[in-house]
Amino acid sequence: MALPSLPFLQQYSWQELNKIPFINPLLSLLFFISFFYAFKRIRSGKPNLPPSPPKLPIIGNLHQLGTLPHRSLLALSNKYGPLMFLNLGHTPTLVVSSGDMAREMLKTHDVVFSNRPKITAANALLYGCTDVGFSPYGEYWRQARRICVLELLSLKRVQSFQYVREEEIEVLVKKIRKSCSKEAYVNLSGMLMATSNNIVSRCVLGKTFEEEEGKSTFEHLSRRIMVHLGAFCFGDFFPFLGWIDVLTGFIPSLKATFRELDALFDQAIEEHKTFETDDDERKDLVDILLKLQKNDMLDAELRTDTTSTTLEWLMAELIKHPNVMKRAQEEVRRVVGNKSKIDVNDISQMDYLKCILKETLRLHPPAPLSLPRETSTSVKFEGYDIPQKTRVFLNIWAIQRDPTLWERPEEFLPERFKDTAVDFNRQEFEFIPFGGGRRRCPGLTFGVASIEYVTANILYWFDWRLPSGSAQGKDLDMSEVNGLTVSKKIPLLLVPTLHSP
Repeated sequence: MALPSLPFLQQYSWQELNKIPFINPLLSLLFFISFFYAFKRIRSGKPNLPPSPPKLPIIGNLHQLGTLPHRSLLALSNKYGPLMFLNLGHTPTLVVSSGDMAREMLKTHDVVFSNRPKITAANALLYGCTDVGFSPYGEYWRQARRICVLELLSLKRVQSFQYVREEEIEVLVKKIRKSCSKEAYVNLSGMLMATSNNIVSRCVLGKTFEEEEGKSTFEHLSRRIMVHLGAFCFGDFFPFLGWIDVLTGFIPSLKATFRELDALFDQAIEEHKTFETDDDERKDLVDILLKLQKNDMLDAELRTDTTSTTLEWLMAELIKHPNVMKRAQEEVRRVVGNKSKIDVNDISQMDYLKCILKETLRLHPPAPLSLPRETSTSVKFEGYDIPQKTRVFLNIWAIQRDPTLWERPEEFLPERFKDTAVDFNRQEFEFIPFGGGRRRCPGLTFGVASIEYVTANILYWFDWRLPSGSAQGKDLDMSEVNGLTVSKKIPLLLVPTLHSP
């Protein structure tokens, strides 16, 4: 064997080389260097991926998600780090569970991470993903978002819908008052859901659509759509097994829901064409979209209604913390005084109520895992190689309970927001209940306005307690049920008492 790199040694035989004292260590070193170089050459073709839990054949890491993925992923990130790479079936997936990494993702690399994967349910229900939430990043999405922000969901437009909120709250208060006379409990979860959906339905479509039994068609459809969007679909994780979704009934169910949704929109559009309004202050979103001739965006608002989920968690936390509820009611009643109706100016003075809302959104973000993103190109992120078309989730729930970012993170402490600039209207990456970057939820202002107004009214007019024989407030069951949004598993049943000023 010749050693080309050391020509002076070629004059010796192997037997003679072995007799030279320093040769054995030198040959060992050369062998190690050659082996290491060959190993690096073999490995150089593989990307340097973030840490990943062990996976199973075919299904990858799917079995590790559990029934509440945001909690399962936090447990995994505590072991493998705040940046994890998973294989969910045949879908490469990145999970981000750190505020600092969220900042880098949503500021430094926002364009690369702004695409959306075309998931089966969204494609079937939302007109081929042409809505603002699920449409791919590009010129169409930019134009759609611009229309949403400037025409549909601007502060001026949201304020113009105040009359809708007032009328629907008046209906809600009357229903609760009837229950007060009977001293019976009410299903507050169901009432808040109905009120929230009625507000959205009227703001979007101009009226509440009801079935023969008096139930809201809009509420019924919106619930089904949320379930569909959060459901497991074989085709999304195993493209070659998409046919199973037909056999399980998932695809037929999507098609049936879409037919009902499409018929509802067609009815709303025809009615608006027949009865046009000249009052710009009372125009709903269909009126505006018809004027702009962008009717395929009607479904955007249907998906973004997470108001009732937040209201439910907020009231549950107040029941668990009666001192907080008492302080909030004292503030609301002091600001409103003896007026017969709460107005928008009153809400602006309720600082503690706003702290309660922020703390609720911190502990219970409506979508604990952000809507999935997808990398449009390969990218170097935190020193790792992230391939193109990697699905990306922000674990908002984990970030907003991170003990390195929040003091006593598991406790409900509205006071933590009293003298701080942290707010969901700013790009604070430790507090992102509505997401961040280019794909941040455009319905933020609309949702917050509704939540604040509903909360102020039910705290002003009524005192609340659990039914007799129920567990004490501190022991209230706070179990979650997973979907596109995470809601309370057990409905909130409370006894209202009419407040006497």
